[in-house]
Amino acid sequence: MVQHDVKDPSLSGAGRLRIEWAEQSMPVLRQVRERFAKEQPLKGTRIGACLHVTTETAVLMLTLRAGGAEIALCASNPLSTQDDTAAALVREHEISTFAHKGEDNARYYRHIEAVLSTRPQLTMDDGADLITQLHGARADLLPNVLGGTEETTTGVVRLRAMEKQGVLAFPVIAVNDADTKHLFDNRYGTGQSTIDGLLRATNILLAGRTVVVAGYGMCGRGVAARAHGMGAQVVVTEVEPMRALEAAMDGYRVMPMARAAEVGDIFVTVTGNKGVIRTEHFGRMKDGAILANSGHFNVEIDLDSLAAMARARRPVRPFVEEFVLGGGRRVYVLGEGRLINLAAAEGHPAAVMDMSFANQALSAEYLVKQGRTLAKKVYVVPREIDREIARLKLASMDVQIDELTPEQEAYLASWTHGT
Repeated sequence: MVQHDVKDPSLSGAGRLRIEWAEQSMPVLRQVRERFAKEQPLKGTRIGACLHVTTETAVLMLTLRAGGAEIALCASNPLSTQDDTAAALVREHEISTFAHKGEDNARYYRHIEAVLSTRPQLTMDDGADLITQLHGARADLLPNVLGGTEETTTGVVRLRAMEKQGVLAFPVIAVNDADTKHLFDNRYGTGQSTIDGLLRATNILLAGRTVVVAGYGMCGRGVAARAHGMGAQVVVTEVEPMRALEAAMDGYRVMPMARAAEVGDIFVTVTGNKGVIRTEHFGRMKDGAILANSGHFNVEIDLDSLAAMARARRPVRPFVEEFVLGGGRRVYVLGEGRLINLAAAEGHPAAVMDMSFANQALSAEYLVKQGRTLAKKVYVVPREIDREIARLKLASMDVQIDELTPEQEAYLASWTHGT
């Protein structure tokens, strides 16, 4: 077998079936793969990927390999790996994979190092851990790299900080910022999968509960809409006036976290920032409050402070830990404060990842062709790629749209037409 570190290779048969199931809902990526197989645009290119090792990611890996790429994959979060999928990538498809669900910090970084040891020419990140490690401990590899792609908001924030400080050593395409990614994956994918993870972990009834959503970006919009659709009363907390105004105009109550802490039954953080729920908030929460995070890193809930406040703690269900505070109040943290949609569930549905990963594949092709000509900056996905993915997705859904007539095109290009 290829180089690997997966938990149980014997799970490969189950993983193969799950990959096949996901592939059925990814028609855009299937079409990209058909073209890649004919044209081989990635032939001989070494790709190092640090992504959630899920069935949808597996379909992306198979697409990249069909295009001629040599691939090594590791997990971008210690709890996001599907062990049967990882096994199938190794045994069924001979793709070097390094991922264990529940891996500790040391193994997590050993896996990143294993991917970097393949000397990648392109990087694919979800959170920018691969790129930051490459710029730090493995800076010797930087001259080989044509460029990279970044999947999520948190990673794009880190990369823009690197660009601003003048340390980014190669161009990176912010896949997260493509319309066909953040308008759909972040909103519909995160919205559904976060609620899915919350319910799988707890089996609670949302109807009639107060759900506090911290952050009203596209992810927060999705979570708020799905919680409201299941009968919850939704409160939004924000630091950006424009987003707070949107939430209020969308019909949600908006307030600071200090007030929301007193009224909330369930809290979901989706901000990409640290310390969103912290000591002063824990002290105000009701007995039985449930805390979950759907941001990339486990820093949005201040778990160290919560542990210091707790008189006792214990696991009470898979992915549910109870913290007993003063006066006997109990607070429950889901999935170790990590991405609840991947810790306790299966992540985004394949139908929405179809567009996100089509962006990844086509951005990789673009970087192979253009990477040497690009400045060391963070770029948005080229508009023509975004539009092509939207077109392919509509066609797969059997949705037709109008086209501009020549007269309409002339009108839109003119400044002489008035009242």
